[in-house]
Amino acid sequence: TKLQPNALEFSLYKEGEAMYSYKTRIRYSELDATGHLKIESLLDYFQDCSTFQSEDLGIGAEYLKKQHMVWVMSYWQIQVERYPVLGETVTVGTLPYEFMGFRNFVMIDEEGKRIACANTLWSLIHTENATPMRPTEEMIGKYVLEPKIQMDYEPRKIKVPEKLSPGSEIQIKSHHLDTNQHVNNGQYVKIAMDCITKMPQIIQLRAEYRKQAYLNDILIPYTAVTEEGRYIVVLKNEQDAVCCIVELQGKECYGKDKK
Repeated sequence: TKLQPNALEFSLYKEGEAMYSYKTRIRYSELDATGHLKIESLLDYFQDCSTFQSEDLGIGAEYLKKQHMVWVMSYWQIQVERYPVLGETVTVGTLPYEFMGFRNFVMIDEEGKRIACANTLWSLIHTENATPMRPTEEMIGKYVLEPKIQMDYEPRKIKVPEKLSPGSEIQIKSHHLDTNQHVNNGQYVKIAMDCITKMPQIIQLRAEYRKQAYLNDILIPYTAVTEEGRYIVVLKNEQDAVCCIVELQGKECYGKDKK
């Protein structure tokens, strides 16, 4: 399916350009206690969209397996305008831009208004020796690069305060893993959110991924709140190596660091 950009929301697009998309409805199992879509479910919608595109193009999971390749998430930045409710019909779209590892996502409602958007960076890695790989000619030919969407792009490196408070150890279980047998990038976000005692309504999420974690590994969370009111969660392994850094920005701190 092709998502035709709304003239207001996607003014960077030229006539006739579009992005890959699919239409769906918000499910009860994806709601939080207030009856709205959870941000981790929003992340799953975005991730599924890029997976669907790859599968429809014939360069999905089985193709990558034969090539001994895997796409690994390096960075998420999700911005939320509002959270949809049960049964609401939404369209989720994605496009690669500038180079194949950069990818945008959007979720829009039935009126074409933006609900949320995201910027991501992916790395193509060899499954046997974990070294970076170049996309095949087939992949280059099928992934069409488009202009990036309009959003407030932030740096891909998350600044971590010097003073962090350690939390309780977390053992990685099978439900944290994906088909690549390591912790799924969305699971890091869920683990980080569980470390925040009083979670605000999130209007922006950033996640920086540095090292893979596997079944039975131990992660130790370290938390802090920045001067701007952003929550930082650093997830380290038992060797003190950083696996993931998650930054959560709530509605009450929006604008404090935009002066």
